[in-house]
Amino acid sequence: MLTVAQAERLRALAAAYGQDGRTYSLHNLAQQCRHAPEDRWPALVEAHFTALREGSQGGESAAELLRGVHARLLPADSIGPEFAGAMRYARVVAEGLVFAYALDMPTSVRILTDADVERAGLEELGQAAYANLMGVPVEHDEVSVGGRALLHSVYGDSPFVASKALFLSEAARQVTGAALPDAGALVVMPTRHLLAYHPIADGSVVDALNGLASYALGAHEDGPGSLSPRVYWWHQGSLTSLTVIDHDTLTFSLRPPPELLGLMKGLVRLDGAGRLATRTPAKTPDLAELTHTTAESTARLAQDPAGLGDAFASALVLGHSHCAADPRVADIDTWDAWATAVQLGSALFTGAQAQKCRLAEDIEPLLPAFPAEPPADARAWLDAFYLAVACRQQDRADRLSQVPLEVLRQDDSVDAYVLNWIDTLQTYWSQRPMDDVVQKLLSTMETSMPETVTHAPMDFVNQIDYQPVALFHRLIARDHDAFTETLAEAVAHHGAYWGDSAAPRAQVALGPLAMASLAHDYGFPVSLEQPYLPKYLLNRERIEEFPG
Repeated sequence: MLTVAQAERLRALAAAYGQDGRTYSLHNLAQQCRHAPEDRWPALVEAHFTALREGSQGGESAAELLRGVHARLLPADSIGPEFAGAMRYARVVAEGLVFAYALDMPTSVRILTDADVERAGLEELGQAAYANLMGVPVEHDEVSVGGRALLHSVYGDSPFVASKALFLSEAARQVTGAALPDAGALVVMPTRHLLAYHPIADGSVVDALNGLASYALGAHEDGPGSLSPRVYWWHQGSLTSLTVIDHDTLTFSLRPPPELLGLMKGLVRLDGAGRLATRTPAKTPDLAELTHTTAESTARLAQDPAGLGDAFASALVLGHSHCAADPRVADIDTWDAWATAVQLGSALFTGAQAQKCRLAEDIEPLLPAFPAEPPADARAWLDAFYLAVACRQQDRADRLSQVPLEVLRQDDSVDAYVLNWIDTLQTYWSQRPMDDVVQKLLSTMETSMPETVTHAPMDFVNQIDYQPVALFHRLIARDHDAFTETLAEAVAHHGAYWGDSAAPRAQVALGPLAMASLAHDYGFPVSLEQPYLPKYLLNRERIEEFPG
């Protein structure tokens, strides 16, 4: 802003206009003067106070107040003690931001006082302020950060545009037609004419956070009408500052609260594994390229054993991708990809003897011997277990059920329900008492409720992650009709979540497939003609011998 000498000069120029006994904020005037030569300051000061004189002097009727009132965000440092005494209704809504009511007039804007609020009525004023604010016209652009993170820029001539951040979910619905996700959004309001936000839905949240921080600092510095240089998290109607400002060193840093940090970790891990449906359309995978990548990553394991996790992930993507053109797993190449994923997944968590893998007739990379050194990757364990069950690899599933849970609990990117679900499966598969299984299943259900989930989007939890849990519940109850109904719901949820995405994981509902395979083998009347459930895995007709 201004230097000390400049601020003193501005106060001296403004003093001549403060003889009416009223107190005026110089925040916006200082912003104008900062961008103008000092020889123009007297004219700017005169124009500023002329506009104030021509504006409201107070005393409007209740009807006039309700007609022009808007909810308004103000910089906290613009509210001095002289203002605070007349605005006891105002409140701090987040670090650096104060909520107040403002009267919009043809040539100026006046912040309402307690007397105004009392005259119009607090409840009536609040309703009118919301309605008027949401009626403010805006422009909307989409801006890409780093080629992936999407920012929504909302701007306009009105000094109330940024105040729409108070009601960001409705503002987002107005400009995009879609509500914000349950996790909310990152948002900046650098000036009163501008806000920018990023819905928190996938792993691009990290790029978005850094992009918004840089954008907010620059726009706040440039003005006009500077509001806040901070990045905020809008969640469930509240704003939380993520920016920490060291006023001694004039440095800025980003410190998300633990809840948001956990969510960001979870989203990055989920997105990196291709588990999330994202706004960016997925490209149709190139099977030849994927096959080559998987073969190469497997062949390199003798020299680079640390690459086993990546090799498993590649094989899993390949197996799913084959199902786009071969949804029933009728072709031997599709089976080979699934079998290789089974081999690599079980090796990752339980070790393995040296063995061949087969990805095509003439592509047979060697999987070297591996010791049992399971990584702290809970969802990869679930993938490996689901694959072993769907491909009827009893011995491999047995070994996976013995992977120490304390190792998987070191995965700080997942919620408790994921670990409780693994505990349930391991307990069941190890043929421990059914009372123990039921108790662990109940813990899984309880910890998957919205109020306890902090690391995954709730639409993903409800439509994808929880579906095998619901099916398992019906499975152990031996309720054939309920299982049939729940399986139909599971594939419907899978389709609703992924839509027409070409993403590999969109092609197969892996968790429900594993549960349906168990049910089929237990004699449940499982329909073999359901989307996302490969028929010839489900009915065992494509289950082949694994290469030695």
